Amino acid sequence: MYTNAAEGRVVEQEQPMASFSEIAVVSQKPLSFFGSRPLSIFKASFLNLLHNSRRKPCFSISFTVHYESLLSRPLSGSQFTTMLNINTAVPDAREYYPLNEPPIGTRLAGEQPELFKPLEIRGVTFKNRIFVSPMCQYSSSDGHATDWHLVHIGASAVQTGNTFFLIFPCSNKQGFATRGAGAICMEATAVVPEGRISPEDAGLWKDSQMEPLKRIVEFCHAHGTKIGIQLSHAGRKASVYAPWIKDKAGHGSSWIATEDENGWPDQVYAPSAIPWSDRYPNPKEMTEQDMQYVEDAFVAAVKRCKQIGFDWLEFHAAHGYLAHEFLSPLSNTRTDQYGGSLENRTRFPNRVLQRMREEWPDKPLTVRISSSDWAEGPEKAADGSWAQWGIEQSILWVGQLLQLGVVDLVDCSSGGNWFHQKIGPLIDGKIAPGYQVPFAEAMKKAYPSLIVGAIGAISDPVVAESYLKDGKCDVISMAREFIRNPHWVLMAARTLGCTVKAANQYERGWR
Repeated sequence: MYTNAAEGRVVEQEQPMASFSEIAVVSQKPLSFFGSRPLSIFKASFLNLLHNSRRKPCFSISFTVHYESLLSRPLSGSQFTTMLNINTAVPDAREYYPLNEPPIGTRLAGEQPELFKPLEIRGVTFKNRIFVSPMCQYSSSDGHATDWHLVHIGASAVQTGNTFFLIFPCSNKQGFATRGAGAICMEATAVVPEGRISPEDAGLWKDSQMEPLKRIVEFCHAHGTKIGIQLSHAGRKASVYAPWIKDKAGHGSSWIATEDENGWPDQVYAPSAIPWSDRYPNPKEMTEQDMQYVEDAFVAAVKRCKQIGFDWLEFHAAHGYLAHEFLSPLSNTRTDQYGGSLENRTRFPNRVLQRMREEWPDKPLTVRISSSDWAEGPEKAADGSWAQWGIEQSILWVGQLLQLGVVDLVDCSSGGNWFHQKIGPLIDGKIAPGYQVPFAEAMKKAYPSLIVGAIGAISDPVVAESYLKDGKCDVISMAREFIRNPHWVLMAARTLGCTVKAANQYERGWR
């Protein structure tokens, strides 16, 4: 029994229940608030306690209340017994969302696949090892994320004024945060405007670009999903059309976005003045001043990421963009301290990563690499010189990053730096499933304690599970397969003989 002397009320409990004082503290209401409110208001206040209390949420509580000032009329001796079945809210969310406990995508029962084992990196726990790779959407407005990105990453929503109404997706609409992925990485996000691939690419070079990203991050967090962002500079592959605009232009046409088409073809920079192809802009060779400008822009973007609340960052050093261009002897023919030897070619990327780590010391910092240029011929020429970028140099470079303490996970992709690349192996003219996994395996063998991600035409859950079981990698990252099937996580669990938590709203589809 609890007596509130200040208000002259007695609460007689059938089960342990918070006091009026505790309710007042948690709901931020004065004790006098409860003395003249109808029972419905009292119930609402108690619901607020359950929604926001640090106690474990209770879904069914039975209690008896002696409430003397119901509707401002003393009701001495009256008794009310109420059973509360509460659709608990996510604490401190921007708006109401039902709380999913445990988080969506968490294993509940059945077999224990490697894919569904949690993974901890620098104090950040990922609920499973299935990551959504960055996917360029070419749908940003002056670098700002839009509602398309909220739908693509989070869930279907529409905006009216400042209010967002949740529309539960059906069929294969996107919404990775509500479908069980262990982590999501936002698309390649340029740190300077001229570092975008296309005029509609994402950016984080000014403060106004933070709020749209913050909204997406908060939505992911409200649904128990970790989210990172890939920071990037497109280098010599900047100022070109979005893919579907390239298709409209036709085969053999220029892909350069001119100034009249919102491009910046005269402000494209690279380690050396070598265009990616004759359809792309002619880049200017970067000066020390240009490199310092880009380095400082990466640091400024990291500071914004901290304010936004991202869980992890990825440095884009793959697919023929600026960092990869510095690394490869095919795109970097400089004769100064940034070209020639492996030590020189890694100098600028290492410098940027060191600055990023200084600003991001406590959370995961990952690097996506291209493990091969896929150019004809060997990685190393007969005379011992490096002919192109490949897995041998990738392993050596990652060794440098580990010594510098600037990498927590390496994601092994490939290609994108040589226009005439020959990717293999092929099956019936198509890239073979898991074609890049041998690169991840080689990296894992070189550094067993390093967390390594595999990516590349992975779609079969049994095969993906085998990569982890065989020690070839620690994480599976996918992009196209998630476009085709956003429910891949839940379907993979079923295939592998375990049950994982579906979103409350979608559970009936998985019973």
